[in-house]
Amino acid sequence: MLQQVSTSDRDRLSFEEFRKEVLHDYHLAIASREASLIGRREVLTGKAKFGIFGDGKELAQIAAAKCMQPGDIRSGYYRDQTLMFATGMSDIEKFFSQLYANPSLENEPSTAGRMMNGHYGTRWLDDNGDWKDLMQTPQSSSDISPTAAQMLRAFGLAQASKSYRNVAELKTGFEKFTNNGNEVVFCTIGDASTSEGHFWETVNAAGVSQVPLAIFIWDDGYGISVPRKYQTTKNSISEALAGMQWDEKNGGINIYTVKGWDYAGMVQTFQEGIARTRATHIPAIFHVQEVTQPQGHSTSGSHERYKDKDRLEWEKEFDCIKKMREFIVENAIANEEELTALEETAKEEARASKQRAWDAFIAPIKEQIAQATTLCNQVVFEGGEHAQTIAALIQQLNNIKEPIRKDVMQSVGKVLSFAGNSSSDAIRNLRNFYQNLAAENFDKFSSHLHSESKQCAMKIAEVAPQYDAEPQMLNGYEILNKFFDHTFATNPAVLAFGEDLGKIGDVNQGFAGLQEKYGEARIFDVGIREATIIGQGLGMAMRGLRPITEIQYLDYLLYGLQPLSDDVATLQYRTRGGQKCPIIVRTRGHRLEGIWHSGSPIGMIINSIRGMYLCVPRNMTQAAGMYNTLLRSDEPGIVIECLNGYRLKEQVPANLFDFSVPFGIPEVIREGADITIVSYGSTLRVIEEAIVNYLEPQGISCEVIDVRTLLPFDVNHMIVESLKKTNRIVFVDEDVPGGASAYMFQQVMEKQGGYRWLDVAPRTITSQAHRPAYATDGDYFSKPNAESIAAVIESMMQE
Repeated sequence: MLQQVSTSDRDRLSFEEFRKEVLHDYHLAIASREASLIGRREVLTGKAKFGIFGDGKELAQIAAAKCMQPGDIRSGYYRDQTLMFATGMSDIEKFFSQLYANPSLENEPSTAGRMMNGHYGTRWLDDNGDWKDLMQTPQSSSDISPTAAQMLRAFGLAQASKSYRNVAELKTGFEKFTNNGNEVVFCTIGDASTSEGHFWETVNAAGVSQVPLAIFIWDDGYGISVPRKYQTTKNSISEALAGMQWDEKNGGINIYTVKGWDYAGMVQTFQEGIARTRATHIPAIFHVQEVTQPQGHSTSGSHERYKDKDRLEWEKEFDCIKKMREFIVENAIANEEELTALEETAKEEARASKQRAWDAFIAPIKEQIAQATTLCNQVVFEGGEHAQTIAALIQQLNNIKEPIRKDVMQSVGKVLSFAGNSSSDAIRNLRNFYQNLAAENFDKFSSHLHSESKQCAMKIAEVAPQYDAEPQMLNGYEILNKFFDHTFATNPAVLAFGEDLGKIGDVNQGFAGLQEKYGEARIFDVGIREATIIGQGLGMAMRGLRPITEIQYLDYLLYGLQPLSDDVATLQYRTRGGQKCPIIVRTRGHRLEGIWHSGSPIGMIINSIRGMYLCVPRNMTQAAGMYNTLLRSDEPGIVIECLNGYRLKEQVPANLFDFSVPFGIPEVIREGADITIVSYGSTLRVIEEAIVNYLEPQGISCEVIDVRTLLPFDVNHMIVESLKKTNRIVFVDEDVPGGASAYMFQQVMEKQGGYRWLDVAPRTITSQAHRPAYATDGDYFSKPNAESIAAVIESMMQE
């Protein structure tokens, strides 16, 4: 029986080989459990800030790891330490380095200390920000904390395998990312988190799309303190999902149930299920039941508060390590003496790894303290009224038992505050030391919000539009259609998908006829499920593809804002440049006659997606130039097309396929001398109406600036240069009061110092605080109109 269970499709192990493998697995389980126990103590004694561990799930993760092949990808959550150790994607020393928040990439390559422990990821990019060969080893995408959020990304990572298998244009040139789509995505989730909408949306989407996604559900019976019966219909996620079980007629998902303490059963079930998923791309769900959680949810509380005595006794009896030990003894794989020796060796390995991690964390801080002490003592030697106080501060710094970088900065900062404007050699040296530390710490804790590679969007050279002597005029949607047609013909990595995007070519016809031309595998329809649309694009972009991910209307971006904010926007930062996802989110919004399709929640978006680019083109030609910039970069961005501009005529640039809009560079679209008007998108047409009908006849000369991108915003301070000329400024926006208008106001008044050039108080003109009302009157009275804009500007001119 033992030989059969551990036999792969390729060969059969001898008993001695099997024995060696089982004892290796047991050793790893003991070491991982010891790491969890030590980790909790490190938090409770103050050496670490917070701890959340994978104790109780060791055996299931070891069994799952046996199925991972080079090129397979994990999209998991914060209890997967044993899976990471078993696959070689991490180790116990790195586990403790993360617990201590070591900002060294060498010691903590997952996040460089930027995320709490249990958040894993391998490094997919080299030091230049270029892709590594992801097919050499198993890979882990970078974790985030929001529960079930890993599901969305996992779906997209699996969709990439489907695309690589089915799209003819991707058969060559993408060898770093795929072996003909044979990769499986291993997605892990706690049972309680299956209550989240992201889980249900992903499972449904995966079943419809048939992608190689394997979902492992670790079921320990609780969501923190809330029992499973209050979370899941029928008190079982596999029973609740039973209607999705695969059958030959209707398709679906293969659903398996196993016990988290059954080593042999899990190995066999996982191997058979993963092999089927790899071959057929039928998704799989493995419901791992009867898992225990010996230390409770986290270091924030004790599970004895909500588990009764019987439950606690059951958990001790069915602890997976205890059960594996019994399995080993019962099957004569090892005796008690051998196991005791093995256990002590494994525990010592964990203890030694912890000590190495702590030494690596504390050594550079002690070195900083030594440097600070030497420099501050030089200040003391110079004498002065504060010498005794400074000496005491340095003594206090040296007395801190477990110092951190903050302690060094604060101590040196206090010493410099006593120094005032002194320019002595000692103070100058100390000030230089402080400034160097500040720069070093900025790099450690605040770098890589955006790409720092040569493909950074801010490094993409501008290509100005060129126009023929004989102007070619097309409707806005026709310009986009022409642009997308050329893009798909010349760039095989580009795929596009969204609601109504495929067969009918999107609701505004930007993709009309292109699915028929380029095939359903590259341009395809999806269901009404915005969160997984974003996740789909995110995962595909992480694997070398260039998805154009469509959200049909800007209002509905809210459904996908969570993955954009927590995952896409933070990916470069939280991995310190280790992973990237150049997804392009295409949507449309602004002015239209209807409460739900004319919202403009730009302020909310701006403050949610730092780390992405936010493009707000005034017409479709500008949109095409922004798509060109994004497609040449390695960064994510959102492009909001003007919903009421698709059937307006525009002059087509002769170099439509080559011209690019520079990000962060506004454009003066009307020159003037009396007032600067700052806006973007559809509102610019309303501003033009106000100028032509009311302001220009009165002799008011208006300079109109289209910001073009809100993230980034006017990096060269062009707007303040205009303000120096006009001494009056108004920001016009169709977001709610205090939304994007306040953001633009702050950028110009505070960051650019625009207040110094004002002759009258600046103004913001926005929509009403409510959602825009329906019909033409609703639009007119809910948002800035030509008359209200003219009235404000006329008033400013009279001040």
